Amino acid sequence: MKVEDFKLGIIYTASAYLLWGFLPIYWKLIEGVTASEILAHRIIWSFAFMMIILFVSKNWYPFLEECRRLIKNKKRLIGITLASIVISLNWLIFIWAVNSNHVVDASLGYYINPLVSILLGVIVLKEKLSFWQLMAAFIAFLGVLNMTINFGSVPWVSLVLATSFGLYGLLKKLFPIKAMYGLTIETMLVTPIALLFLLNTHFGSWSSIQLFNMESGLLLLAGAVTAIPLLLFAGGAARIPLSLLGFLQYITPTIMLILGVLLYHEPFTSVHLTSFTLIWIACAVYSLSRTKLFTRLEPKILRKRKSM
Repeated sequence: MKVEDFKLGIIYTASAYLLWGFLPIYWKLIEGVTASEILAHRIIWSFAFMMIILFVSKNWYPFLEECRRLIKNKKRLIGITLASIVISLNWLIFIWAVNSNHVVDASLGYYINPLVSILLGVIVLKEKLSFWQLMAAFIAFLGVLNMTINFGSVPWVSLVLATSFGLYGLLKKLFPIKAMYGLTIETMLVTPIALLFLLNTHFGSWSSIQLFNMESGLLLLAGAVTAIPLLLFAGGAARIPLSLLGFLQYITPTIMLILGVLLYHEPFTSVHLTSFTLIWIACAVYSLSRTKLFTRLEPKILRKRKSM
């Protein structure tokens, strides 16, 4: 791997995670709009933005060819359709969480996400967990259990965000498609639903809608705000090792946590601190689980089984 490519990969990936981390600020600017309406705009304008990108980058005909192949492969079409539904759910819950003062819960969800992905890999792909990955999952479970017991309810926002994004990643792994084409197809599949929703919501009241104000402009830019980080991530992920990608992914929830506590003054109690500390430990163990140091620290009985 060229040094220039490696550096560019870090810049692209870190930029994507930084943009995702500060995304709550963007949605807060339009908190007067319902989460479902913001989602509909996000889907429609993401699709429109990606269509422009395809034309500008001269990828229109390869995209059409990809669509033809997808139509012929029903199993793959179902997989991509499910991916579009799952990511739409993730977007909806995230927008609702931000505009309902649950940024800290959203942060927790994205800390848990890599560990959910591990469990999905074990359950669906029959992947085997190392001792330390198993320990990471257990420690994270203790963190969630602590909040459940002390607050008397399951942190559903965190778990839905983590699970939906984990399922999205799993579906993308099972039915791989180039990022540029993937986002275009996924938003294209749900754009008719988004359009119908907006038509139904504003039926008979279009004359009262202000088209040229800041709120409308921010809704219009939701497509670019959605697509740009994803394209940066795709470009970066192809240039750097998976282990480094694992470390960088914690930029996003860390920024969200800081925003939730310091900017939006959401409660961060001793219970939160205990749970987050457990999650942070789990994330650290997970990220270091494949290093030589942790491999050497595995119980001897497990190392013997691997060598058999």
